[in-house]
Amino acid sequence: MKPDFTRWLPAIATIPNRKTALSVVGVTALAGLAFGPTAVAAPITTGPHSGAVAAIDRATGRNTTGTTVESGLTTGGLTDKPDAGKPTRDQLIPHGVQGAQSRVPLDNAQRANAKTIIEVAKKTGVGERGAVIGIATALQESKLYNLGHLGAYNDHDSQGLFQQRPSSGWGTEEQITDPEYSSRAFFQALRNVGGWQDLPLTTAAQTVQVSAYPFHYAQWEEQSADIVSQLW
Repeated sequence: MKPDFTRWLPAIATIPNRKTALSVVGVTALAGLAFGPTAVAAPITTGPHSGAVAAIDRATGRNTTGTTVESGLTTGGLTDKPDAGKPTRDQLIPHGVQGAQSRVPLDNAQRANAKTIIEVAKKTGVGERGAVIGIATALQESKLYNLGHLGAYNDHDSQGLFQQRPSSGWGTEEQITDPEYSSRAFFQALRNVGGWQDLPLTTAAQTVQVSAYPFHYAQWEEQSADIVSQLW
């Protein structure tokens, strides 16, 4: 690994082109595996590479002292009061949150990817709740960065916002690193989950993703709901 690599990763992460995938040797996907709907999760034998975790932390707003840079979508702000057609909390979080919640600041690239997920949620008919599930999944899988192949530390052949795998039938590398395509593929799979609207977020996401870390999606529900409320 190049010793100065974490210094320039954040600059790559803020490229405004939504379809530009981050492809950096030494960065690892932080979540589990995004298998096809009928695949079986493989066991994880090693954890994230420490240098990769540090790099993603830098790219998502944490400096070397561990403090977080605030942004407009980092802090909460979701209320039950209707606001000019914005979705309500009951629509976004109908079952309540599970466990402690996490938040990260969003840069322009992450915000653009969140907007894409929301627009595709509208087009595919999964609505506000589907958008919350999609954004929470992408926050866990990629911190809302459109990750390309990550070299030696790539999680199998997982890539893109949802860390989908070509070998599991999600599409070609080019397709799964297109935020619109990958979002549509995720929502199409979600719609095939019977009664997904009535499931806890982490259960719905895990049924699609078949992750090695099935309970990690729940921590992003509050921030995802805030994002959807503000960008819907």
